[in-house]
Amino acid sequence: MTSPQQSTNPLLDALPADPRIVELGQPLFTGMPCSPNHPGFRMTLARRHGDMVRPDGGSASNEVIITGGHVGTHIDALSHVSHDGKLHGGADAAEAQAGGAFSVHGAEHTPAMVTRGVLLDVAAAHGTDTLPGGYGVSADDLEHAAKLGGAEPGRGDVALVRTGWARKFDDAVAYLGKESGVPGITEDAGRWLAERGVRAVGCDTTACEQIPPGAGHSVLPVHRLLLVDNGIYIMEHLALEDLAATGQHAFLFVVAPLRIVGGTGSPIRPIAVMS
Repeated sequence: MTSPQQSTNPLLDALPADPRIVELGQPLFTGMPCSPNHPGFRMTLARRHGDMVRPDGGSASNEVIITGGHVGTHIDALSHVSHDGKLHGGADAAEAQAGGAFSVHGAEHTPAMVTRGVLLDVAAAHGTDTLPGGYGVSADDLEHAAKLGGAEPGRGDVALVRTGWARKFDDAVAYLGKESGVPGITEDAGRWLAERGVRAVGCDTTACEQIPPGAGHSVLPVHRLLLVDNGIYIMEHLALEDLAATGQHAFLFVVAPLRIVGGTGSPIRPIAVMS
């Protein structure tokens, strides 16, 4: 009897024999919470079983999906935000968007990522399930969460900030926090992340950054700091409760955005892989 051929690929050899995969994305469904700045998600069956039946009795069903690029769990492309008319790297935003699609920094250039992920569980660091609405996560909060979790993000990593707000996802009014505000990172925290050279930042809220009560999305300074100033991608509407329940704060993070030519964002299905 011959023995199974041994792998000579160090990447495959490093994977556990039976890896645990934790979903980090929210399900997509009609009526799900959506920022008022973006068109919502809609799905309906365009053809139902029985509408057309083949001679052998077979039938098929399919759907129509309508969605914005920043709905549900998604990633912001670098074309998403400009400041004083400029995109990341100084590209002119007006020129780049001429013709109805971005000629630079489009979503098709947002990279797939297979890298180290770090969970910064700020809610747990405060001894609570969910941070209060409108709470501003500071650099000190991230530092404290990193120490408690035993993992600090570094160059090329993806940092995931847990506020616990995803626990409200099934209640669209509460989740969007129009009256209460929504917790999220402040400019201070954004600089802390940028200084560590992270590749992307994600959060379990609609905007990633702090939304004070009654403020809406009128000013988004962290988007400017991360996307425009530093070229750091932002992921929003993450589902981080199952990840937090594992007790692991460092893991293999995998995500692949859709290659939407000239777009400003893409739906994603991020996962954490661990032993």
